[in-house]
Amino acid sequence: MILLTPDLRFALRANAINHRAAQRDGKPEPDPVPVLKLFNPLGPATWLATELDEDDDTLFGLADLGFGCPELGYFSLSEIASVRLPFGLGIERDIGFETPHPLSIWADIARRTGSILSAQQELRSAGANELPPPNPDGAG
Repeated sequence: MILLTPDLRFALRANAINHRAAQRDGKPEPDPVPVLKLFNPLGPATWLATELDEDDDTLFGLADLGFGCPELGYFSLSEIASVRLPFGLGIERDIGFETPHPLSIWADIARRTGSILSAQQELRSAGANELPPPNPDGAG
């Protein structure tokens, strides 16, 4: 499976460029929506990405390896793509993934619930007006 289509690559790079420009200009950092969801089809590991660095490998987003503590940070596309699972499987892209919620909402709910998958269930069941604002100190 192709983990990064040209359209996804473009959206991820655009978010990274906007983020760098905001930092350079002393403006508030953007809070983009995740545009890429990768997952382990045999386990709980899930990644939501909002940015792709110019090296075309380093993604930024929310990573959840299934230990109950999702974290914001950087992760390597090539490392994720190199994972080999039983039955000849590998990490997959959720081709139907779309969200209106920015990364800060995902991170806040995933930290509180213990996983991206639990956050996804909560976001699906809650109306947009029922969602709490992100915690400003980043604590879950």
